[in-house]
Amino acid sequence: MFSVQRYVLYFILAACVVITLNYYRAEFWAPYPHTHLSPAGGSHLQGDSGNRRYQWRTLPTNYPVTSLTPLPTEKPHKLPKIQYDFPIENEEHAKKRSGRQAAVRRTFKRSWEAYRSHAWMQDELAPISGGAKNGFGGWGASLVDNLDNLWIMGFKEEFEQALSAAMKIDLTSATIDSINVFETTIRHLGGFLAAYDLSGDERCLHKATEFGEMLYKAFDTPNRMPITRWKLKDAIQEKQEADKTVLLAELGSFTMEFTQLSILTGNPKFYDAVDRITRLLAEQQEKTYLPGMWPVMVNARVPDLTYDSWFTLGAMADSTYEVSTPVESSRTLKLTCETVLPQNARSPWRRRSRLRTTVLRQHGRSDQTHPLPTHGPRQRRHPHRRRRSRPNELPT
Repeated sequence: MFSVQRYVLYFILAACVVITLNYYRAEFWAPYPHTHLSPAGGSHLQGDSGNRRYQWRTLPTNYPVTSLTPLPTEKPHKLPKIQYDFPIENEEHAKKRSGRQAAVRRTFKRSWEAYRSHAWMQDELAPISGGAKNGFGGWGASLVDNLDNLWIMGFKEEFEQALSAAMKIDLTSATIDSINVFETTIRHLGGFLAAYDLSGDERCLHKATEFGEMLYKAFDTPNRMPITRWKLKDAIQEKQEADKTVLLAELGSFTMEFTQLSILTGNPKFYDAVDRITRLLAEQQEKTYLPGMWPVMVNARVPDLTYDSWFTLGAMADSTYEVSTPVESSRTLKLTCETVLPQNARSPWRRRSRLRTTVLRQHGRSDQTHPLPTHGPRQRRHPHRRRRSRPNELPT
């Protein structure tokens, strides 16, 4: 009887695994169907009834900006050189470098040909199944994101093919309901801007502007803070507000692309959008639980960048410090990292725990809202205690 029950359990588990794999295969490995986005009314549609499209820049603005911040006109500050001064390259080093460059180029070409054969115009190639993934809207993320690589590595013919295909990307349809504005900015907008800077092809700037106009709509909120996980249909058909819980990196990482787009097009609205975020970062930088840094989670609706007590320079916050940190606050950030972060902690885990304790004690708070695990580093095994052998491992 026990044996029958066991095999019934195995059968149920196997059925669950098969159903799960089929579900995710249909969702991630097969090409997504494109859902067309229809604005309310037809005044912004262009073309005949069989091919009706609209332009994002023509959609009405619910919360218009009354005064745009222009691009700075003063001479930029000269930054100190940080690049290493390499000595003159000898013949041996030149040969080694050339061999490495050729290996990278061959690997890229092989990967590009696989994408071209199995996932052309899709967001990503699934390398094992040979299928495609479309988690970035179905707008050819891999294609656009590698335009600059094609140009830098000398694949000019492949660049022309890819750019011609990229001109067919239709922003009036998407494969997902909600897009990541941060990812779309760095992959699509940044991809076209980089390709334009390298090649000078006006088609790149035209498509970058098209993406910029769409992304600018994510800033159409009462306080002009962007919606980072953005439902396109809601933006077209109704008013929207910024989210209450936002990752710092997704809020503060638009500066480079939007500023460059304003410089190239002469339209200050893109720079104005990100300048509001930069000024907000500067205003609240000294008001957080760790003055000089911003927490990982922030409230973009209020907006409030001070309520959380989790700080890091790593994932979920890193790109804000890389591209959006106000210049006048860089010294404060450096001093904060040097003086508050204890240097005598034995492990990264203990360093994080002590950093959190220091921050909370400075502000008279107990660690009750988001408690960290109380256990310390893993204890070392007693030298005379026999360790269990693991599967596929000989006993010691």
